[in-house]
Amino acid sequence: MNPYIATIISRELDISQRRVEAVLRLLSEGCTIPFISRYRKEATGSLDEVQIAAISDKNDKLCELEKRKQTILSTIEEQGKLTPELRQRITDSWSPTELEDIYAPYKPKRRTRAEVARQRGLEPLAMYLLMQQNGDVAAKAQTFISTDKGVETAEEALQGAMDIIAEQVSEDERARNTIRNNFNHDAVITSRVIKGKEEEGQKYRDYFDFSEPLRRCASHRLLAMRRGETEGILKVSISGDDELCLERLDRQFVRNQSEAAQYVAKAVADSFKRLLKPQIETEFAASSKEIADKEAIKIFVKNLKQLLMSAPLGQKRVLAIDPGFRTGCKVVCLDAEGNLLHNEAIFPHPPKSEYARASTKIWALVEQYKIEAISIGNGTASRETEAFIQGLGLPEKIGVFVVSEDGASIYSASKVAREEFPDYDVTVRGAVSIGRRLMDPLAELVKISPDSIGVGQYQKDVNPTELKHSLDQTVVSCVNKVGVNLNTASKHLLTYISGLGPATAQNIVDYRKQNGAFTTRRELLKVPKLGPKAYEQCAGFLRIEGGKQPLDNSAVHPERYPIVEQMAKDLHCTVADLMADKQLRQKIDINHYVTDEAGIPTLTDILSELDKPSRDPRKQLQQFEFSHEVHELSDVREGMELPGVVSNITNFGCFVDVGVHTKGLIHISQLADHFVKDPTEIVALHQHVMVKVIGVDMQRERLSLKLMQII
Repeated sequence: MNPYIATIISRELDISQRRVEAVLRLLSEGCTIPFISRYRKEATGSLDEVQIAAISDKNDKLCELEKRKQTILSTIEEQGKLTPELRQRITDSWSPTELEDIYAPYKPKRRTRAEVARQRGLEPLAMYLLMQQNGDVAAKAQTFISTDKGVETAEEALQGAMDIIAEQVSEDERARNTIRNNFNHDAVITSRVIKGKEEEGQKYRDYFDFSEPLRRCASHRLLAMRRGETEGILKVSISGDDELCLERLDRQFVRNQSEAAQYVAKAVADSFKRLLKPQIETEFAASSKEIADKEAIKIFVKNLKQLLMSAPLGQKRVLAIDPGFRTGCKVVCLDAEGNLLHNEAIFPHPPKSEYARASTKIWALVEQYKIEAISIGNGTASRETEAFIQGLGLPEKIGVFVVSEDGASIYSASKVAREEFPDYDVTVRGAVSIGRRLMDPLAELVKISPDSIGVGQYQKDVNPTELKHSLDQTVVSCVNKVGVNLNTASKHLLTYISGLGPATAQNIVDYRKQNGAFTTRRELLKVPKLGPKAYEQCAGFLRIEGGKQPLDNSAVHPERYPIVEQMAKDLHCTVADLMADKQLRQKIDINHYVTDEAGIPTLTDILSELDKPSRDPRKQLQQFEFSHEVHELSDVREGMELPGVVSNITNFGCFVDVGVHTKGLIHISQLADHFVKDPTEIVALHQHVMVKVIGVDMQRERLSLKLMQII
């Protein structure tokens, strides 16, 4: 690894170099981000997951840049043009833009106009013009006429020379930075509707004749325009101040009023219009899109994290309903572990309206399977089904919950679902997913590609590689923060545990089937292909309830068991006694147990875990009811105050489900009485809120809301 990388990361992230070097060393040893942040606090100075992930990402990008440098150095060396000074410049450069500017004159090119002119022997004429001396330019050009080389006239010779100058100007670092500086300050993004696409592209009508300084263009607007462009509705362009750019280029390259200087000025103008301007426009189109992508991904990650960390109902016997009208409501009964016990369809709604029969069936299933909660999907017929269930007079202890169906159809048709339920159709699988989402959202949602869950903004338009990387990191972080039960976790949930992957997760499940439940964490070492390193990384995040070692059901890492055992020994009790008795724990002075590997941060974590072993960091689940006054958008009136659930958050506000099949928007300006930069400062996904209706647009099916309070 290049020794300068840690220095650069330290400077850019404002994290001490010692900590950065420690993280990079641990990553190179195969440690995962969750493991480092949780169990190597002494080495990193207690850096959190976000900081460690940032170091990891920066390191990956700088390592890629280092590879690019080697490619550039090799290419220039093969040309015989690599001077010691040029090598040093390339080696010292850590800016991708600067590096490509340095490389531009040496980059292998397709057959350009300038290259054709060079092959015709016109480079000396170009150099003559660039000297901008007084002299007869036409006479000089005459000397370059050569029928053999395809130069028939002096005009052709001069045009070729100007082509060479134009390319040199376009490859000049100072010239490129001149245009960049102008674009940074003055660039405007413009959007126009393509003629004849007005009717087809109505959803983009805000951008039919739109222009805004690029530096002020919000990510959601830029991504909307780019999507319209991709769909063939809009023409989008980015431009700077052409006159000012040309004026500054002339000052750089045109030195006097000579005849030669006039040809240079023509070449500079051609270079700007034909080469420099399109190149910088493309560069800014890419960089602005990259910035917008980062902003959109940031919002998506926040939403996904909140969604995955949604409050679970826990291990309860659940009756789940995937609502529907014509096709009926698919009903499934699940045991406390989420296993499917029963499925069938009921038809309480039109057109069949078998209300009495459906009522009798639900009562029978509740009694037969000792149902403790009912989960209803929030799609078509959701409100009607919820009203049907509420009207049955079921025992109050049976909670009724409406859960998001987003992605359930993706799961039900997936390979994962087919493996779980090979003998059932997609409707049964979807209903099972709705029930399991109530019991444990995290365990169920990890089976679905995050970009199918329906949170965030423009997720289909951002860089898919960057999106997947960020979302995968988020899922891993959430799964490891919660921890999983080693004896009940699915293969898909285990896959996201630190140190494991699909193959090892499958091996754990297979071992469990063949040998029964794990009784200790150490038994993991008997799993095929799960070696000491993988065990080190995963053990602290896996829980065993009722096992031989009480610490196995905690986040205390096995490597620290001796410390806890010594604490218990010093207090003349067992580890189980220590975990059960708060007064005993209060007698512990952690300073007596400090070692080189386990300092105060680790010991503090251990004591905290002994207080609440295997605690779930997620909140308690709360029931919610929509207003009985509204069921359709036509029921909604301005001024109404309605309860709702935050269903999505973007950087321009948040969407709220008030139970009318149309999500209402609380614009960022309506979230608070003060200026709000980030909506996540005010609201969270799935939060219960009270909103006021400030606008109803029946034609566009839009609902505008104002946040009144968090419920």
